[in-house]
Amino acid sequence: MKTRPFWLLLAVLTALPVSAADLTRAEVEQRLANATKQHPADLRRKDLTDVDLSRLDFTQADLWGADLRRANFSNSDLSGLNLDLSVMSKINLSGANLANTSVFGVHMGSADLSHANLSGSRFIANLDRANLSYANLSHANWGVDMQNQPMGLMRVSLNNVNLTGADLTAANLNRALMRYANLNGATVKNAILSGVDLSGADLSNADLSGADLSDSLLEDTNFAGADLAGTRFSGIKDKNKLKGLSSSKHLDAAVFKD
Repeated sequence: MKTRPFWLLLAVLTALPVSAADLTRAEVEQRLANATKQHPADLRRKDLTDVDLSRLDFTQADLWGADLRRANFSNSDLSGLNLDLSVMSKINLSGANLANTSVFGVHMGSADLSHANLSGSRFIANLDRANLSYANLSHANWGVDMQNQPMGLMRVSLNNVNLTGADLTAANLNRALMRYANLNGATVKNAILSGVDLSGADLSNADLSGADLSDSLLEDTNFAGADLAGTRFSGIKDKNKLKGLSSSKHLDAAVFKD
C-alpha cells in the first residue's frame, strides 16, 4: 500500500471546514435586547468560539456550559452570572465585570483578565498562564471548601499567572496552586493564602500586611521589598530560608510560629 506524504495529509486536514459558532454577534445582541430577568437570553451550551462580544451587557443572559474559547468579552458586563462548566480557554475578559460571578470546573488557561473586576467572585478553575494584571480580586472566594469535596480536592490553579499590580485585598485563596506566579506590586492585604503553593512566586514589593501564609510552600518565593506588617507565617520553620526578607518592610511585625 502506497503511503501519502505527511505534508499532503496535513494540507488535506487543514483544508477541512472549521465549524462556525452557533450565533453571530448580531444574533447575540438581538437575544440580549429581548431578554428580561424572568426570561434571560438563552445562550446556554451555545458555541460562541471566536465571536466578538465586547462591550455588551450579559447580566440577563444564561451562559451556563457555553463554549467561549477565544471569544472577546472585553469590557462586557457578566456580573453575578453562573458560568459553571463553560469552556473559556484563551478567552478575552480584559476590563470585563465579573463581580460576584461563579466559575466552577472551568479551563481558563492563558485567558486575558487584565483590569477585570473579579471582586466577590467564586472561582474553582484552571487559570494557568492567565493574565490577571491589575485585576480586582478583592473579597474574592477562590479558596477550597473543605466541606464540599465529593470528587476530591477541587481548587483554583494559578501557576505562572501574571498578577502584577492586582488587588487581592481580603481575598480567600487557601490551598491554591500559585507556582511561579508574578505578584510584583500586588495588594494582598488581609488575604488568606494558607496552604498555598507559592514556590518560585514573585511577591516583591507586594503589600502582604495582615495576610495569612500559614503552612504555605515558599521555596524560592521572593519577598524583596514586600510589606510584611502582621503577615502570618505559622508553620514556616526557618524564616532564614525565605528569599528577599532582608529588604522587606516591617519584618519585625511579621508573625512566625511553629
